[in-house]
Amino acid sequence: MHSVLIGALLISFLLIDLIVSGLQFDLFGAFTTIPCRKSLISVNLVEVCDLIIDDDNLKLKMIFADLVPKICAFSGNNGFMFQNPKQSSPFLSLGGHVDVYFPPRKRSRVTAPFVVSEDPKEQPSIEVLPDECLFEIFRRLPRDEERSVCAFVSKRWLMLLSSICADEICSSVAQAVEAEIVSCCTKADESAKPKEKAESVDLNDEECVDVDRQGCLSRCLEGKKATDVRLAAISVGTARRGGLGKLSIRGNSCTRRLTDAGLKAVSRGCPSLRALSLWNVSSVGDEGLSAIATGCRSLEKIDLSHCPAITDKAMIAVSMNCPNLRSVTVESCAYIGDESLKALGRYCPNLESITLKNCALVGDQGIASLFSSAGHILTKANLQGLNITDVSLAVIGHYGSAMTDLSLVGLHNVNERGFWVMGKGQGLKKLRSLSIASCQGVTDAGLEAIGKGSPDLKVFSLRRSALVSDNGVVLFARAASSLESLKLDETHRITQCGVFGILASCGGKLKALALSNCLGLKDSNFGIPLNSLCTSLRSLAIHNCPGFGDSGLSMLGRLCTKLTHVELRGLEGVTDAGLLPLVQTPEAGLAKVNLSGCVNLTDNVVAKIASLHGETLEVLNLERCSGIRNVSLMSIATNCSVLRELDVSSCRVTDSGVALLARAEQLSLQVLSLAGCSLVSDKSLSSLKMLGATLVGLNIQLCHGISSATVTMLLEQLWRCRLFRVTEVPSVLWSLVVAENSDVWCWIFRTFLGFRPSSVLLGWKLAAVVPARVYRVLCRCLMLFLGCFVASVGLFSWALAVAAMWFSSLPS
Repeated sequence: MHSVLIGALLISFLLIDLIVSGLQFDLFGAFTTIPCRKSLISVNLVEVCDLIIDDDNLKLKMIFADLVPKICAFSGNNGFMFQNPKQSSPFLSLGGHVDVYFPPRKRSRVTAPFVVSEDPKEQPSIEVLPDECLFEIFRRLPRDEERSVCAFVSKRWLMLLSSICADEICSSVAQAVEAEIVSCCTKADESAKPKEKAESVDLNDEECVDVDRQGCLSRCLEGKKATDVRLAAISVGTARRGGLGKLSIRGNSCTRRLTDAGLKAVSRGCPSLRALSLWNVSSVGDEGLSAIATGCRSLEKIDLSHCPAITDKAMIAVSMNCPNLRSVTVESCAYIGDESLKALGRYCPNLESITLKNCALVGDQGIASLFSSAGHILTKANLQGLNITDVSLAVIGHYGSAMTDLSLVGLHNVNERGFWVMGKGQGLKKLRSLSIASCQGVTDAGLEAIGKGSPDLKVFSLRRSALVSDNGVVLFARAASSLESLKLDETHRITQCGVFGILASCGGKLKALALSNCLGLKDSNFGIPLNSLCTSLRSLAIHNCPGFGDSGLSMLGRLCTKLTHVELRGLEGVTDAGLLPLVQTPEAGLAKVNLSGCVNLTDNVVAKIASLHGETLEVLNLERCSGIRNVSLMSIATNCSVLRELDVSSCRVTDSGVALLARAEQLSLQVLSLAGCSLVSDKSLSSLKMLGATLVGLNIQLCHGISSATVTMLLEQLWRCRLFRVTEVPSVLWSLVVAENSDVWCWIFRTFLGFRPSSVLLGWKLAAVVPARVYRVLCRCLMLFLGCFVASVGLFSWALAVAAMWFSSLPS
């Protein structure tokens, strides 16, 4: 019964609030009737002229005025529209309340009820005209502006306009009609100048074609927005500005109203389309893409991802009709295979980039045909998850003379021989970047051959290669004399000996070294010759290598004396003793230091970094370093003059530390992260306001000591700063319901629901997004729902109790 009373009380308060607010129980009062554009679905031709043609556009008015009597005078076996052509005077539109126009001089507009003519069956309506007739009218409109205006009439008109190709527009008919208009204007008005009128129209048309088509418009449709009607509207609307230059469609499970008809409309209205992306669009097939290939011959880039209805037929059409094609991406398209690659190599002389991912029908024949035909122009290739063998890599190594960027991922059918032959092919002389991931056929011999066959290689990434050892990476580093960046990820057979061998064999050109998730890296004691210093290394990154400890860092500090970027993440075995030699040796000064997850570091190492590199340090990340306290912030505030970003998330800093940062005059922080600092409270409000003079980003997520009121004040004061703050879900509900600060709602929620008041969720309020009246309606609907829900729960409980009592009273 308590629930019933509470629900009734909620509903009562809702009704009282509605009465007081004067809505008279109209929960949906916000959705008032909004004056909208008049529908032209059932109007006669003269009304269409009056509505879609301005007073100054006499040319289009005369076209319609000339076509109306001709259409009305047409007679066939069954008649057409109405028998007497003289009855083509203006009629009223159908509807309860319509706009009535009094032709022809003054366009008075009044609101009148429905008027019935003498013979309503003979009312001429533009909708009576068949599509063929409307098509002939539309294609005789001389300018794109008139066609764009007509597209606003109805979906039928829009789809008809989108079906008109550029070469179907009757320019000769338009010129004849134009001459007739000029003669009529001469008779009607002696002051008119026919020659000037004709020249101005011709110049405008040419200017529209020459100037507007130089622009490159871009559109991206996602989810439900991707429909045939929207594509048709874009096609017609952008035609007068040269059409679209880039079109991207990202579909999902809600994309159901997009078919080949939409792409056909784009092909007719956007002949200058240069880039097309179709992602997760299952309803578009060969017919639509073939239409794009036929109508958009300037296409330079095409991206097809998860399009199961597109096959080799469409890709062959694109290859044959788009000679300017430069970049092709095909991902997870089950019916695109070798035939498409053969056509690309044969018909696309400008192809520069090819990306093939998870295409089951792509094999050695397609890859061999593509690279043998276009290997001298292809500069970038990304092959992932394909059913290719050693033959394909051999062809790439022999014919890829222009290749500069190559990525090989998940090629499980390629063995050691394939990589070895690719390196021995002597065709990858210009290769500058190589990435190999999840290829079990990569071995030490293959790496050495690739290094020798790619003398200009500068960037190399190796990931998930179980057969590569220290010997392989050392031989590769020695053979690739131009190597500048090396990244090893999940290569567990590589040890510290291999890492130091790379540094000693790099030839003085290696600038960046990254080691990630290498479980074989463990501290070991061995001597290092003094002549093996790597003075060229500028960036060192070691991520989640649990065996890497103080001994390894100390040796790296002695070898690498020119470091400017140090990133050590998740190294729980590193202490101050191992890190101090690394940060003391850099001569140029450290600019970026990331020590996130190094839980055993203390304030001593931060103080040393701040004192030695305070004049050059720009970024410092101490996230999850639990040993960092206010002493580190004091050193930073005293010595770091150019620091821009500071992250002390989940550290043991307090309000005093934040105050030290705020009082530092030389410090100009732009990004500050205090996420998870439970010791920071509302006392830091004044300090954060002082820091807000330069801050553009502030992260106070999971700072439980900072109340919602303080967050609200920060949002008001730091209006130019992006504030990250996550509140509880009940606070969102409170923000929704207590939008008008009503005492009634406050008392209800505090008494019965116990929610803590807060109106901030990531610095965003619902009231700032929706109109005020709609916002109030949402609040009241939510209260009504809560009241009914609580009352129904109470009634159900009461019914169960009564039923239980009744059954217990029955005799056994």
